[in-house]
Amino acid sequence: MRESVQAEVMMSFLVSEELSFRIPVELQYAARDPYAIRMTFHLPGDAPVSWTFGRELLLDGLSQGCGEGDVHIEPTDLGDLLDVHLRLRVGDDRALFRASAAPLVAFLDRTDKLVPLGQERTLGDFEGNLEAALGRILAEETAG
Repeated sequence: MRESVQAEVMMSFLVSEELSFRIPVELQYAARDPYAIRMTFHLPGDAPVSWTFGRELLLDGLSQGCGEGDVHIEPTDLGDLLDVHLRLRVGDDRALFRASAAPLVAFLDRTDKLVPLGQERTLGDFEGNLEAALGRILAEETAG
């Protein structure tokens, strides 16, 4: 059985109203961390930057604005599910990306085939996996 799903989508990095450029963004989902997805942004001239956040946040953000804190996702036009905005924030630094909803929906569909929404807790050692994931997050924060 496959244990992960990956995809690459192109997103527009909106630097300002006048300046934007397209970048590849790698999407990853793993059954061992069933609530989260990881997006790795490949910005020209910089090291790749990864963000991990809830799969349901991405799903909900396709149809309505959602997310508090560092990640906010919303459709660009509530009556039209063609594109979404993804806003990321670290302290005072902010980044805005625009992506077509279609490849995100296709990716989420593939994650749902791997681990159906609502069935995340039924996976093997969920508590042990959660503890390991929290340990990795704390180690990253301590190192950074």
